[in-house]
Amino acid sequence: MEEKLVQELELLHNRVCHALGDTKRLMILYALARQPRYVSELAEELNIPQPTVSRHLKILRDRCLVNATREGAAVYYALTDERIIQALDLLRGILRDRITEQAQLATFSALDAELEDK
Repeated sequence: MEEKLVQELELLHNRVCHALGDTKRLMILYALARQPRYVSELAEELNIPQPTVSRHLKILRDRCLVNATREGAAVYYALTDERIIQALDLLRGILRDRITEQAQLATFSALDAELEDK
């Protein structure tokens, strides 16, 4: 495999995939896609304790997926790039298609078994 591709894939895994590896972080990204927010607003909307939201935001910030703007004592968070939501939506679409395909296969298998029993 091409060395440049391998390096890019390693960077992708280390910088982006790790950050996407938690449901709460995905929820935070989707919330921030609707509009930038303060930590307390995210915690309330997502029903997640504020220290937990802050910990997840630090990971997202360290991976450059969100940026933080200090406003007095509060910190305001926003997505750095809307394409992360497009990528997540694409992955969700793939997941839905696979689940639908598996459900159809299971239905056909059940029908086959029924016909064989008759």
